Parts: sequence; C-alpha cells; structure tokens
Amino acid sequence: MVTAEQVKQYIAAGLDCTHLDVEGDGHHFYATVVSDAFSGKRLVDRHRLIKEVIKARLLNNEIHALSIVKAQTPDEWRQQQG
Repeated sequence: MVTAEQVKQYIAAGLDCTHLDVEGDGHHFYATVVSDAFSGKRLVDRHRLIKEVIKARLLNNEIHALSIVKAQTPDEWRQQQG
C-alpha cells in the first residue's frame, strides 16, 4: 500500500515545490501543492500538471485517487497564510 509520504515524494520528484503536503488513507490522497511552475496557469492547467507527474501511478492503480486541495503559486500561498 502506498503511503502519503511516498505520494509526496512522487510529486516532489517531478515538480519543483516550495510547499507540499499530502494526506491520505492509502487509497485516496489529498495534496496541497505550491510551486512557481503554476505562475500564469489556470487552475485546471495546474491540476493537469500535478496529475501528469503521477500519471503512470494513477493508471496502474498504485494510487487510486488524488484530490488536489490547493495548487497555488508561492505568492498566492503567502497571501492566503497572511
């Protein structure tokens, strides 16, 4: 069974993140991802970028589901934490 820490490592290996948090129960995971790569991208494109990083693991059902709680740029993240 895949752990939240493993999913976090999978995302971090494919996307340069300034903040990354993953929680889950071994089947369904929830991710908060903050990355400069999201600058100028629409929300749907940000989600696609994250899913692309773990696409193979989703297709082979190693990861059953990933819900993206937040996909923000570092500036958006700082403003929200403000």
